[in-house]
Amino acid sequence: MHETNKIYQHGTLATLIEGLYEGTLSVGELLKHGDYGIGTVGDLDGEMIAMDGKAFQITSEGQVNQLTDDVLVPFATVHFHQPDVSIQFENVAGSILEEQLLELYPYQNLFFGIVIKGTFSKMSTRSVAKQSKPYPNLTVVTAEQSEFSAEHIDGTIVGYFTPKLFQGIGAAGFHLHFLSDEMDMGGHILDYHLENGMVSLQPFSSLEQHFPIENDAFLKSNVNVAKLHDEIKLAEN
Repeated sequence: MHETNKIYQHGTLATLIEGLYEGTLSVGELLKHGDYGIGTVGDLDGEMIAMDGKAFQITSEGQVNQLTDDVLVPFATVHFHQPDVSIQFENVAGSILEEQLLELYPYQNLFFGIVIKGTFSKMSTRSVAKQSKPYPNLTVVTAEQSEFSAEHIDGTIVGYFTPKLFQGIGAAGFHLHFLSDEMDMGGHILDYHLENGMVSLQPFSSLEQHFPIENDAFLKSNVNVAKLHDEIKLAEN
């Protein structure tokens, strides 16, 4: 029986910020630890979203590909989807929705998963291009990201809330990815407006952090903690 109160994460956002993009865990192994989640692909080749036990890549060209089990990822977070809360929302901007969720539920100091299935009157996303060694810093890569937009589109948001206390493990606040029902649009969310949909929340009592201990770049990385907060804000927004 799967643990539904646990979040599983491979790698950290802090090391991704520093340019550690080499894939170090297979999709097949990742999906043993959760059926929903988000992340990226080896060489930072686009954005990743997992739903119903399947993982999908949204490339910088906007193409959606289902990932095979042998594809490697440098950073990803997953959980087994069994929400504690499901609530219907209509006609609300994403930023307002997120504020309302934190007012309604006492989760500000918890990691929690969020899944939104519905129709979006506005959806704006981004995806980054595949990188080559020597890898640049993530803030350099996201400065040249591809952006996509759509109106009145059906699809699913998957993501997580990270408490401020754990900035660096993930990005403090909401980190959300999107995939359309038609599998023709998605990526890391920049902005959205929910027309009508079901919002599901799943708080976690524990975090399992998995590290790529056989990866030389990870073992030798030296994260600039003093600059980390500002660089995460630049890269994520």
